[in-house]
Amino acid sequence: MDIPKIISVDDHVIEPPTLWSDRLPARYADRGPRLERRHGRMIFDGGLTFSEEPHPDAGPVDLWLYDDLVWPLPRGMAQVGYLDEPSAASVTYDDIVPGCWQQKARLEAMDHNHTEASLSFPSFSRFCGQTFLEREDKELALLCVQAYNDWMIDDWSGGAAYGRLIPCTLVPLWDPELAAAEIFRCAGKGSHAVAFSESPVPLGLPSIYGSHWEPFFRACDETDTVINMHIGSSSQMAMTAPDAPLEAGMALTAENSVHAFVDWLCSGVLVRHPKIKIALSEGQVGWMPFMIERLDSVWERSHYYGNKLRDALPEPPSSYIAGRVYGCIFDDMHGLASRDVVGMGQIMFETDYPHSDSTFPHSRETAEKIVTAARLTEHETWALLRGNAIECFGLARIGITR
Repeated sequence: MDIPKIISVDDHVIEPPTLWSDRLPARYADRGPRLERRHGRMIFDGGLTFSEEPHPDAGPVDLWLYDDLVWPLPRGMAQVGYLDEPSAASVTYDDIVPGCWQQKARLEAMDHNHTEASLSFPSFSRFCGQTFLEREDKELALLCVQAYNDWMIDDWSGGAAYGRLIPCTLVPLWDPELAAAEIFRCAGKGSHAVAFSESPVPLGLPSIYGSHWEPFFRACDETDTVINMHIGSSSQMAMTAPDAPLEAGMALTAENSVHAFVDWLCSGVLVRHPKIKIALSEGQVGWMPFMIERLDSVWERSHYYGNKLRDALPEPPSSYIAGRVYGCIFDDMHGLASRDVVGMGQIMFETDYPHSDSTFPHSRETAEKIVTAARLTEHETWALLRGNAIECFGLARIGITR
């Protein structure tokens, strides 16, 4: 079977060193996000910290400084090309491949990896902009969000990359009205994808069950903006025990998407906003058949539990998935084998460049392996690697129609 060119719906970009210093007002030169090189090492203790104390592992490290934040650049954010190095190592921009942050090099990497188009999440900003949510000065934080979005739309996804790098923007999470305004602003500039938290509650924000987020949801509905929720965008990951190995947590990363899946299908948001689409980024889909069955079963028995679910959903939860709820995979053959339950039209493909889970530079071979093992037809293969992304994100707007 001929493997079509990939449209990857989950990759990552390392923000260029001067992204904010080039765009923020001069009065924020000493407070806005800026890069500084120091000698030391990164320490991971549930978060990223930097130490300048003498140590055998100390060396040059590029640090993002922003008000009270000191954020060392970790190898795990830019693992491509350095697969033998531990993800917790500290690095500089000189130590990462140019495709991590330079447009021309990224396009060349995509060509090498059988990839036509790519949607990327941020790094220093964190997957849905938590960096700006956590800062006290919200006037500066809003300017930082807007600067990132302008760079994402005009620079990263513009020029030679138009039609290949799909813009995905951020919103000021601390204010749903401002978030709605940013959705409309970015849609006017041609962006119809936004990063959002898989679970706002751990971020200290209201859940999606109440009315708090309605202005944001209405804006996404009215502008055909897809809401993308990457694992870890709640700033927490599944952990079984404090002394469990990192690999245990890596095996459980899909749990974050499971929780988001349940919340969105139980909240009634998809009922109230019939055009909203969501994508669960890097969550895989092999778990979906059981959760679909379980949610419908609970809905049928809702009278035992107070009928709150039936109050929000006039139809079973599974009826709101088709054309609305998308899962994103990078090697989930088991999920593809369950495509008749998940819905073949609801599964999209990602390469996760440049993270350690990335299939780069073998994404074509990975795709061929899993579609063959799952016995996908030629049309199903096209849907997985291209067609579903075209439909979900409305990529005809940027010239991708087939």
